[in-house]
Amino acid sequence: MGILANGPGLWFLGAIGVFLIYQFVFRSPRIRRNGVPLRKPPNTLPLVGNGLLFLQDRQKLFSWFVKCERMFGRETFQIKVPTLHPGIVINDPENLDYVFKNEGMFSKGDFVRKRSWDLFGDGIINADGELWKAQRKAGLHFLNVPNLRVLTDIALPKYLSRSVDYLKARAKEGGAVDLQFVFHEVTSLLMGKMAYDMEMHADDDFTTAFEHASGVVTERFQNPLWFVTELVTGARFRKSVAIVRKFGMAIVNNAVQEDSKQTSPLPEDDDDDDDDNADQDELSEVSGSLIQSLLEALGAQHKLVADAALTYLTAGRDTTAQALTWCLYLLMQNRSAMDKVRQEAQVLLQDADTSTAVFAPASMPYTMAVFYETVRLYPPIPFEIRQCEQATTLPDGTFLPEKAIVVWSLWAMNRSRITWGEDADVFRPERWLTEDGKLTAKSASEFPVFYGGSRTCLGKRMAEIIATQVVATVALSFDFKPAYEGERVSKISLTLPMKGGLPCYVYDRDEK
Repeated sequence: MGILANGPGLWFLGAIGVFLIYQFVFRSPRIRRNGVPLRKPPNTLPLVGNGLLFLQDRQKLFSWFVKCERMFGRETFQIKVPTLHPGIVINDPENLDYVFKNEGMFSKGDFVRKRSWDLFGDGIINADGELWKAQRKAGLHFLNVPNLRVLTDIALPKYLSRSVDYLKARAKEGGAVDLQFVFHEVTSLLMGKMAYDMEMHADDDFTTAFEHASGVVTERFQNPLWFVTELVTGARFRKSVAIVRKFGMAIVNNAVQEDSKQTSPLPEDDDDDDDDNADQDELSEVSGSLIQSLLEALGAQHKLVADAALTYLTAGRDTTAQALTWCLYLLMQNRSAMDKVRQEAQVLLQDADTSTAVFAPASMPYTMAVFYETVRLYPPIPFEIRQCEQATTLPDGTFLPEKAIVVWSLWAMNRSRITWGEDADVFRPERWLTEDGKLTAKSASEFPVFYGGSRTCLGKRMAEIIATQVVATVALSFDFKPAYEGERVSKISLTLPMKGGLPCYVYDRDEK
């Protein structure tokens, strides 16, 4: 405290104060709709605006956005945070549709890039323009129809069966199991092999480092003075980023080395039959196809390739595993829904030897409804932020100056009673089904979980395939009993991991 009491310390604090006042008064003009200033949300304070609000625990922040949506409905309102350009929150699907359709006008911008650069660099999450197009093209090539067939018929059943064996063993032992870890292991093995031709696991050093770094980057979006506080608290973050970066370069170097080797036939395995060998050959043919596509698209810029690879890894691995975790969490609380998933799966299993690949989205509308209802209530990306590249006017008449920040909370929009009805807070998969049991859909602007427009999530189809196969398999094979008390919440992250995992007691239904 002594340093703050002397001349230089007081000068420093005074300079920060003047800077914040300048930022708030002169760089935060009122945004208007049809000439009328936008209304301010609750908890807007003099000078600091909503700055203190965004320093709160994320669960309180989620609740605040829901409160504002209930208060304002689809009316756009302004938020103010010192050091930031003026910002708005949109809840109107028509406004969001405008953002989706004018992607060039609403970019990630410096606001997002400055905060996430250390972790993602020039990866697709930060990219715009031609760089974004090149990475998206590589992703489209990876997620082509033949590759998805291999994922559905070969890779996913293979890795899922390992997890089923693990759960059966734990059921015999009687101890608690963290289902979030189990699902994360499935998606790690799957993405590691198919995308990068590497063995990856849910408990490696990279995963631990990435989880910590993701949490810190998220705090940057909440803390306007993150660049100051990290001078004191950022040592572990910097170490974590170094581990993540090293892993990214390892992915690239492994791909370059493999590409330079002469292809040699796989060794025969006396324990495998011809069908198993054929499956292994098919899986080997597509293994590493994403990293190879990125190398072809981005050339010798290996750091850039590493950035792209890491971004796709978290998009394909982490968000899917988290969605599966929240899905089982909800099914454990709603036994009737669990029973309906089991009934739907049982109908497809006429032959006892049928592969889990039979559990496909087209054949399982109720299970798909459960998945959609899960990501409605627990969206993998709870907030989205864009920055105006040029002045524009939204469909509701709100004029946005250049550099204005646009925020929408998927957590709040997905709980809108205007869109979803009075039971918007309730888990009800039937809302996704017609009277004759067919799956319905919402527009991207009403249900923006998979984004929309030209940036619609490339992995949507893959996530649906994994969800139906994994959820149907584990629901049919096991009963689960919570090994926790109270409500589960998410921990701070760019995505929505469950804090403390999902500890459960597992019971093998075949043993009953």
